[in-house]
This record gives sequence, structure tokens and C-alpha cells, in this order.
Amino acid sequence: MNDEIIITQHGHAGWVTLNRPQVLNALTHEMCLALEGALDQWRDDADIAHVVIEGAGERAFCAGGDIAKLYETGRAGEFAYGQKFWRDEYRLNAKIYHYPKPYIAFLQGFTMGGGVGISCHGSHRIVGESSRIAMPECGIGFVPDVGGSLLLARTAGHLGEYLGTTGARMQAGDAIYAGFADYYIPEEHWPTLKRDLQKKDIADAMGGCGKPAPESAMAGDQHRIDDFFARAELSRIAEALSSDRGEFSDKALKMLLRASPLSAACALRIVREVRKEPSIERALEWEYRFTSRATEFGDFLEGVRATIIDKDNNPQWQHADWKDVQPGEIATMLAKI
Repeated sequence: MNDEIIITQHGHAGWVTLNRPQVLNALTHEMCLALEGALDQWRDDADIAHVVIEGAGERAFCAGGDIAKLYETGRAGEFAYGQKFWRDEYRLNAKIYHYPKPYIAFLQGFTMGGGVGISCHGSHRIVGESSRIAMPECGIGFVPDVGGSLLLARTAGHLGEYLGTTGARMQAGDAIYAGFADYYIPEEHWPTLKRDLQKKDIADAMGGCGKPAPESAMAGDQHRIDDFFARAELSRIAEALSSDRGEFSDKALKMLLRASPLSAACALRIVREVRKEPSIERALEWEYRFTSRATEFGDFLEGVRATIIDKDNNPQWQHADWKDVQPGEIATMLAKI
């Protein structure tokens, strides 16, 4: 394994460092497999008391999956590569969710998409002043995945629909309020805590570290979020936001306008289906229904082209308007595999 992910042992801690700071620690297929292998090895190792995962650099824990090869293979019509990548990644996400030992993640800077999947299903999720957490996949013609739909389904009211379709970024207080994080610890204390985690058990190391979380702006907007995002269809949500013209609705509509209409409509459905029977397995199943088809039939390739490859930020989605997305199209993208 190359040095893109550093896996070692410090004291009684299994230690993982995502080591691609130049690309915000974007997660590759190989990194997923290496992390899974380490977790499998440490699961029954009596010398490992807990697992710590961090990202190199200050800008990001992990800003998402490395989608360059997904784009390249998809453009070549090799859809099986993406399907295998997502199957392997989702298996890892479920293992983290069910991991029997404490799993501590330090979420500095950007934690998005695939980064959420290898951190926010852990038992101890630490945020600080720089933390910015989001599920922005609809903006590239995808849907919130890596088990993110379970996190979204468990948020207060209809906050999950708001976060999942707009890709709104959560700061530390928002992330704790939404259930994506557990502890707010000022980042100046992180080096000491990391050293303590190498030589102490987790209770001793964590004791007294947490501070009151900053106030959550999203908590203050909860009544507005519920008012708009409880509506049955994406087109009705957009119409309500458009007609309101308040500060919150203007901002939410602007974010929603960046999303692929097909992706956002499917994301809305997925979050609500998972909410009926919330489990990591159900979430990953619903997500894979979409993601396994996204490269061939969805807006994924166009979204990546516009935002990552050509960077013109002018994607030509399959649908010009939310009203154009037909129920049958949603059903096709989310049909059982």
C-alpha cells in the first residue's frame, strides 16, 4: 500500500491517517480496502483498545471520494468499476457502523460525501472551529450515499430533506444538532487529546475535553425547514421557496438550483424511505439502487464534468426543471436490484 493512507499502531490505539492533503484527502478505492483490512485485523486484536482516524493537513478530514477514475471509466462505458467501488465502500461503511470497539474521528475542515461515510458512523465524532460537514452529492448528479441517508433520516423534523437536497454545510454546532457529530473540542486541544489516546483508555483521554457546542443556526431555522421541506414533492418545495422570498428561502432555493433535479427528487425519496425503517443496511440498499445506475442513466457524468473536469459550473441536466422529473423515472432509478 502506498502512503496515501497510513495505518499503524500507537500504544493500544489502531491509528489511521488519510494522507492526501493536496486533494483534501479524497478517498480512493484502494484506501477503502486498506482501511477495511485494518479494521478486520484490529477487531479481534486484544492489544487494540480503540481506533483513531484523522486526515493530514488542516483543510479537510476527507472532502469526499476520488471520482476521477469513476468519471474516466464511466465515460468509457465501464460501469462495472463504479458498481464494485460503491459495493466495497458501502461494506466498509456498515463495518464502521457496527464496529465493536470505539472509533474516534477528528473532523477538521471539510468532511463531505465519502468522508462522512468513514467518520460519522463511528462512536466518537469530534468537531472543532473549522469543521464543515455536508452531503453535497446532488450537485454532481448523485445522491447522499455511504449510509448518509440514515444520518439524514434521523435528523430532527425534515432537516434531512433540506441537507440532502441542498448540500448545505454544517458547522460544528449544526453537526452536533443534526446527529453527525458528538463532541465539540477546540482544535488547539486536539494534539494533546491525540497523544492521550495513544497511552490512555478512551474514557480517561476524553474526560473533560468536550466543551459546549456553538449555537446551531440550523436549529434556529428548524421551523422554516419543516415548513418548506415537509412537502411531498421536490417541485412543491421549490415553488414554496420561490414564492416566499425570505432570507432563508432565498438561500435554500439558490442551493437547490445547483442540484440535478433527478438526483434531488431521488434523494428526497430515499431519505423518506429510510426513515420508515432506519438501519444502515436499508440505507445502503436504497442508495445502491441509485448509485449503481447513476453513471449509465443518471446525471453523474455531466455533474462531474461541469464541477470537477471542465469546471464551467454549467451542467446540462437531463431535466431543465423539477416539474419535468416524472414519478416513473424516480421509480426506475430506485427499483430493486
